[in-house]
Amino acid sequence: MANSIALFKNCVPMLDEVYREASLTSVLDGPDSLVSAGANADELIIPMLDMAGLADYSRVTGYQKGDVTLTHQTVKCNFDRGRMFVVDSLDDRETAGIAFGRLSGEFIRTRVVPELDAFRLSKYASFPGVGGASADLADGEDVIGALRACVNYMDDHEVPQDGRVLFIQPSLRGLVEDMDTVRSRLALSRFERIITVPSTRMYTAISQTGNGYQAASGAKQLNFLCAHRDAVIQYQKHLEPKVVTPQLNQDADAWKFGYRLVGLATVSAAKTAGVYAHSAA
Repeated sequence: MANSIALFKNCVPMLDEVYREASLTSVLDGPDSLVSAGANADELIIPMLDMAGLADYSRVTGYQKGDVTLTHQTVKCNFDRGRMFVVDSLDDRETAGIAFGRLSGEFIRTRVVPELDAFRLSKYASFPGVGGASADLADGEDVIGALRACVNYMDDHEVPQDGRVLFIQPSLRGLVEDMDTVRSRLALSRFERIITVPSTRMYTAISQTGNGYQAASGAKQLNFLCAHRDAVIQYQKHLEPKVVTPQLNQDADAWKFGYRLVGLATVSAAKTAGVYAHSAA
């Protein structure tokens, strides 16, 4: 029994790797070294840096002193979801361990990651103060025009080009690439990274249910969303997955696999210009 639990704990880093490989938004994850756990299980402590701008230099007194303020803000996680699975020990034995062995990886790839991506993108798109527009994009020219508006918006607000990540529906990216012109290639070159996201994960708002998620009532389809890495606050803290062997299960002769994910996805209030969302009309 102890060996089974120890073996499963050794697989926890592999589950994290499954998440990073499957999640399309994991590229925006903040560095774990900058965040620490709060007093409560659903809180994170994030450092916030503020500083003074330039001031006149005096040939008599020299530099004017500037203040640098580093504060630690406690933020409550806004994603807290979980699920417990039960696999009969006989079913697991008859399938040579496949029933329970593949459960964790498939669950993360097909259930956890799609909802997490949709949740994050909807939170960024609906955050007050972010840039954006709404229009139906019928062809490549429409998409190029919308991308140009996004680039102009970020350029005007002095958002660095390095760090801009574009999340776009595959069909819209295809419309631009099929043009195969200088304009189409230039339109896509103004982003550090371009990630195609299935339309089922692209909504301005989602509703989380007892069996996954769906587009919220009144939500729009996102055509694309551009986010600068420094503009979003995105962290996920895995609580260790829980496994109960059939020998320890007091309710049934079955394996139990519990998974809970607590995380945070929001936009920095001081850097809303670093997010631009384009939705359908």
